[in-house]
Amino acid sequence: MRCLKLETEKGVSMKREKLPVVSERIRRIPKGFGWVDHRLVRAGCMRGCSTDGLALYLVLVTVADRDGLSYYGERLLCTLLGWSRGRLGKARENLVGADLLGWADPIYQVLELSEGVAKND
Repeated sequence: MRCLKLETEKGVSMKREKLPVVSERIRRIPKGFGWVDHRLVRAGCMRGCSTDGLALYLVLVTVADRDGLSYYGERLLCTLLGWSRGRLGKARENLVGADLLGWADPIYQVLELSEGVAKND
C-alpha cells in the first residue's frame, strides 16, 4: 500500500492511502522510457531555470538516449516547441548556465545532476 503523509490543522500526522485518480490510465514504464531525476526538484537544480529552459529540458530528457545524448536539431526542436531559433538559443543558454545541459552543435547532452544547487541561483 502506498501512503501519503498528511498533517491536520492541529499538526497531527496521519497517513492516507494514495489511490490513482484515473485508475484505467496508470502509467507503465515502457521500453525506451525517459526519466527525470527527482534531484531536479529536491536539490533545487531547477530554481535558476526559465520556464522556456524547463520546457526544453523536458523535451530533451524525453528524447535523449541512455547517455543523455540527443541529435534533435534546431529546426525540429523549434517545431516541437513552437519557438523561434532565438528563443531556443536563450532556453539552451539558460540550461547550460544552470549546469543541466551540454551542447556542441548538433549534439545536446542532458548532464548528470551535480549534488549542489544550480549555478544560476
